[in-house]
Amino acid sequence: MQSRSQTIELVVFDWDGTLFDSVGQIVASLQFAAETYQQPLTADAAKSIIGLGLPEVAQVLFPQVPELHQDILQCYAAHYVAHSQDDVWFEGVAALLHDLKQQGVQLAVATGKSRQGLDRVLSQTQSHDFFVVTRAASESKSKPDPLMLLEILAITGIDVKNAIMVGDSSYDLEMAQNIHMPAIGVSYGVHRAEQLSAFNPLAIVDDVASLHQLLLRQLKLKRAV
Repeated sequence: MQSRSQTIELVVFDWDGTLFDSVGQIVASLQFAAETYQQPLTADAAKSIIGLGLPEVAQVLFPQVPELHQDILQCYAAHYVAHSQDDVWFEGVAALLHDLKQQGVQLAVATGKSRQGLDRVLSQTQSHDFFVVTRAASESKSKPDPLMLLEILAITGIDVKNAIMVGDSSYDLEMAQNIHMPAIGVSYGVHRAEQLSAFNPLAIVDDVASLHQLLLRQLKLKRAV
């Protein structure tokens, strides 16, 4: 973990697959849009790009039909909105965010979602007040470019060494690595532990309960110094 001279002041979370149990519906909606426009798309391929911004998703999954990108993405978005009303946080996320906030830690979100999509799920989970700042790919740059993290650090005034990125994809951890921000990987979302380990996270956890314990233990270690 971090050296004892560094205190955690900010935790930046990815959204889909890290806080929000939405991976299955994202995959289903991407496959629906692909089928609608007669484009091949496996579930594994759809899952692999979760975390990227939507324009980047279209470029990766459908490079052969750039003229259809806008239509495919609109079809995906409409299907996702219509079928994701029952998506919720992973079990334990509400308690995790509450405890961190009670400890005085600032919380933020950096996501591949659009701003419109992020605002919708923040309202759906009634979680606007948990986060001091949120950044979406549509208003910044897609992961793994670190611009979202740099913007969050600039807004909060917190040094990169006193922040931690938490994410379920290689894009999250590579984004953090690009500015030497400590990171924790979660293996219950998009990418497997072996994919996450390539980016040298502080730790990889298998569930929200373990993430909760790890972050609180780290806070206690720092404040005991």
